[in-house]
Amino acid sequence: MRKLAILLTIAGLSHAGIGTSAVDPPSQPEYGMKIRSSAIPMPDGVSLSADLYMPTGGAADDRFPVLLEYLPYRKHESRGRNYPLYSYFVRRGYVVASVDIRGTGNSEGQLIPHEYSDIEQQDGEIVIDWLSKANWSNGNVGMFGISWGGFNAIQMAVRNPPALKAIIAVDATEDLFQDDVHYMDGIMHVDSWEMSMDLDNSRPGAPDYVIDDDNFRDRFDTEPWMLTYKKQQTDGPFWDRASARDKYGQIRIPSFHIGGWYDGYRDSLPRMLENVKAPVKAMIGPWSHAWPHDPYPNPGVEWRADGVRWFDQFLKGKDTGILAEPRFAVYVREWHPPGPYLDYAPGYWRWEDGWPIKRINEQRYYPQDNHTLSARPAGDAVHRLRYVPSIGVEAGGPVMWWGDVAHDQRPTDAFSLVYDTDPLQRDTEILGLPKAFLKVSADAPRANWFVRLSDVAPDGTVTQVAGAGFNGTHRNSARAPEDLVPGEVFDLEIEMHFTSWVFPKGHRLRFAIANSQWPMLWPTPYPMTSTLQLGGKAGSHLVLPVVPSGKRRAPDFPAPAESPSMPGYKALDVGTSSGYGEVSSVDRNPQTGEVIVTATNTGATQYPWGTETYRETIEHKTSDSHPEHTSMTGTHRMEVTLPDRTLLWQAELTFRSDRENFYYHYVRRVSENDKLIREKAWNETIPRNYQ
Repeated sequence: MRKLAILLTIAGLSHAGIGTSAVDPPSQPEYGMKIRSSAIPMPDGVSLSADLYMPTGGAADDRFPVLLEYLPYRKHESRGRNYPLYSYFVRRGYVVASVDIRGTGNSEGQLIPHEYSDIEQQDGEIVIDWLSKANWSNGNVGMFGISWGGFNAIQMAVRNPPALKAIIAVDATEDLFQDDVHYMDGIMHVDSWEMSMDLDNSRPGAPDYVIDDDNFRDRFDTEPWMLTYKKQQTDGPFWDRASARDKYGQIRIPSFHIGGWYDGYRDSLPRMLENVKAPVKAMIGPWSHAWPHDPYPNPGVEWRADGVRWFDQFLKGKDTGILAEPRFAVYVREWHPPGPYLDYAPGYWRWEDGWPIKRINEQRYYPQDNHTLSARPAGDAVHRLRYVPSIGVEAGGPVMWWGDVAHDQRPTDAFSLVYDTDPLQRDTEILGLPKAFLKVSADAPRANWFVRLSDVAPDGTVTQVAGAGFNGTHRNSARAPEDLVPGEVFDLEIEMHFTSWVFPKGHRLRFAIANSQWPMLWPTPYPMTSTLQLGGKAGSHLVLPVVPSGKRRAPDFPAPAESPSMPGYKALDVGTSSGYGEVSSVDRNPQTGEVIVTATNTGATQYPWGTETYRETIEHKTSDSHPEHTSMTGTHRMEVTLPDRTLLWQAELTFRSDRENFYYHYVRRVSENDKLIREKAWNETIPRNYQ
């Protein structure tokens, strides 16, 4: 008997990777799938539209746990995406509910006033309760989603509705001011998503597209979300309402967080691992803002296999062994040349026990007067840098969010303070959030600082590894900003965004400092010169999280599974890899100092009821001599061709600045068979609030 017990224990360890007993196998693919449409009633009489993807082939009295994806992204048009995505879960005994948020897609009611509003979350609690009490439900609900769906899964976990038992958040964050798209690093970002979302919000549900007075009142004529965000330029209550950054202790629901090294929302993973006391697990791989089973770049993994194990654990009451495994799966990035294209990101997987990782050593590097980077403190020196507002296009364009695959950094480095190490004597791995400690000044009341860590290959190519920005007026508080005192030296601590990288032997580390990262982030309005103070251990320096060499166990993730397609839904033109406008041209005028960056995107989809095509063109403009005169002009058009009519929604936005104000001009139009039906315009002057 003793020998048998030992063998069983070994088998359990082998299956779970680290556990102490045998585990339950995950749910198997034993069901078919059907789609049922349903209306979920709200207390005020409004109904939210739901697609229920349901298992078939079981017993008549089967009860299933329910997984909720809760979005404003028009579930009818998204069935081509949802059908293959959800099938993995449905075939393993889950109902998946796709629900349009109030006032979007096919749901009734007036459009919610902005992302993650109280209305959205209150409705969400009612949706979860309704799903738990349906006659085909076992009473347990999970939430999952990417981007918006991940954001509101985290937010609902803070609210702890009784029937919500677990969540999976992909490419999402709990910090709405510093991390979300509108004010990344506390600096204004103007994104093509904001404009396309405002136009999409104005449209009625498919396939009927009923354009009437209700549509005008509840959607078409409502204030654009972007206008709301641009009035909230500092941290505070508006962003606190749905941020979990100070509410970790309220999360009692198990959460699984998945991120990508080329996605802008990855910083939340170490914070959630470190601060949430409920069961928490994380995975970060070599992906952009994409599902890991359908990624860019490769290699992908079948994350839904662990998703089933996670939900089986908490929604079906199985012991799947997932809690006995290390909490953090990390894809360690190895060197690759700069972008913008990267089909395959080299590297390897490794388990980590959680965050922080105790064996990581902090290693200091000091900028030297001769622009080298050394482990020894520098002598006293002052380096000056003239502000060039138009630099930073090499970040990849206006959709970067410190993600995607950046271009060669040499053109930006040419207008930055740059410090290089000697060629490395051994491979050097980092994992974490590098920190820059700077002693700086500026001769103007407003200035931003940007720090970048890069890998310089022997042939001179420069691959960006990490970076971050800092709004100088937030040096004491992002809630109560203060103008700079021209010429006054002060300390800045800039934590770069989460990264992993192995610098190969013979390569150099590069530390670069600049005052602009345009068009990703809006330039400050004053021509100026900044300074960097060197000298001593307390002087400006870089701190890297260096991982000691040594082997660690690796997870064995399955390759992405084949997924079925939804008949009648077909992508005719997939557009850009990001799904948003990407840089198509850069025009510099050296005589005037004016620079124009143009970004474009197109796409087309075939639906059972017709064809939808869209096109966007965005022009970013600034001036190196007059950075106050920066602007973004965009056009977005969405055309739907139906058997009996053609509908066209158009939007035109001009967002520009001077030293004191931002100026917002936005026009929406809808036409039927080339005849204008409705037009609505907004014109507002918004004071610059330390931006």
